[in-house]
Amino acid sequence: MAKQLFGTDGIRGVAGAYPLDAATVYALGVALGDDAARTHPAPEVLIGADTRESGLWMAATVAAGLVSSGAKVRYAGVITTPGVAYLTRTGPFAAGVMISASHNPYLDNGIKLFGHSGFKLPDDEEHAIEREILAVRDGVEPRLEVLTAEPVLSWQYIEFLLSTLAARLDGVKLAIDCGNGAAWQLAPELFRRVGANLVLIGCEPNGRNINLNCGSLHVAGLSRAVTESRSAFGVAFDGDADRAIFVSRSGRIIDGDAVLLIAARALKAAGRLAGNIVVSTVMSNLGLEKALARDGIRMVRTPVGDKYVLEEMERVGATLGGEQSGHVIFREYATTGDGLLTALRVFEIAQQAGTGLDELTADLQIYPQKLVNIRVREKRDLAAVPSVSAEIRRAEEAMAGTGRVLVRYSGTELLARVMVEAADQRQVDTFTASIADSIRREIGE
Repeated sequence: MAKQLFGTDGIRGVAGAYPLDAATVYALGVALGDDAARTHPAPEVLIGADTRESGLWMAATVAAGLVSSGAKVRYAGVITTPGVAYLTRTGPFAAGVMISASHNPYLDNGIKLFGHSGFKLPDDEEHAIEREILAVRDGVEPRLEVLTAEPVLSWQYIEFLLSTLAARLDGVKLAIDCGNGAAWQLAPELFRRVGANLVLIGCEPNGRNINLNCGSLHVAGLSRAVTESRSAFGVAFDGDADRAIFVSRSGRIIDGDAVLLIAARALKAAGRLAGNIVVSTVMSNLGLEKALARDGIRMVRTPVGDKYVLEEMERVGATLGGEQSGHVIFREYATTGDGLLTALRVFEIAQQAGTGLDELTADLQIYPQKLVNIRVREKRDLAAVPSVSAEIRRAEEAMAGTGRVLVRYSGTELLARVMVEAADQRQVDTFTASIADSIRREIGE
């Protein structure tokens, strides 16, 4: 049976409205406490949050539900999602809870759950927790637990990040955009401690400006800051800092695909790229796949979502994976995408190479890519619709290995998504339109 509350990245919605109303949030705490107690007597659970104004009441409500189930709660305060994952797997915690809606606007929020392993909970465990939430939520009286933040927890995470570094950044000028989110204190502290000179933006959170015209989805301001300050590099984090997007000295955007290329080459040269495999998603650019192939590195694709990337990494034993959006997983160090860790790795690679991000990605040809959404009345198997499958086949034959077609349904809406990528922009436009038109004729609203 499909889950009603949990998506691919926890529960997300408008804070205060179902499924993030007080009763459901409290019931989640109850259910998580009961789940943790099955494997950990008198369990401890870690809670962290980003800077949204709804974060504290949600954390206090989850905590109250946990306490009612006999769990002990420790509160890290404002911390990144990967910080919670790290502390959960290295500390005495049966589970970890992160209150964040990542890159979404401040009115949204979310709840991400981690097991003691530091991995997001598997589907069957989420199913069990969800069943209990739905069974008890109507009978609970939600309340708030008084929480006291323990900053020492964040500094433990910072010390871990520092321990992974092989090259300092003494005197290097960096521009950092923290998106007014979870990294607003941690990122400046981290990079100051490795010797960098910093230009800071997005470091004035007020509870309502997280991701507002800043952060990893809005990098125009960072690009200007890099070029105007003549910084060597720039990096922007999203609201919970599990992703990072970079800017080169010239002001060019370096996305997750480019980061995977930089990291894969460095890891292979060091003999640390297991199987010479990189895991990414169906949205990664064909140019990345071809650039990796030239270096003898195979790219394995998964559905969109860092959860699927990590699952495939575990299956094939890969040490590097990620998404175009900036989630990059260095499995040697972490169980989730980590923007701060990614920034350390990228800057370290550039520092050791004695060059910049422009030079490290100079041969990455980004193929033109176009995505069209078509609203549909039903989700029929498109391979069984002759006119649609014929248009897809015509496009693939015409591009003959110089492009690709991806047609899939949205997981949450009645939408068909058509993506065409090719070296020739005219082919991109022509085949995107012809495939989309055939879907509209057959099953469009």
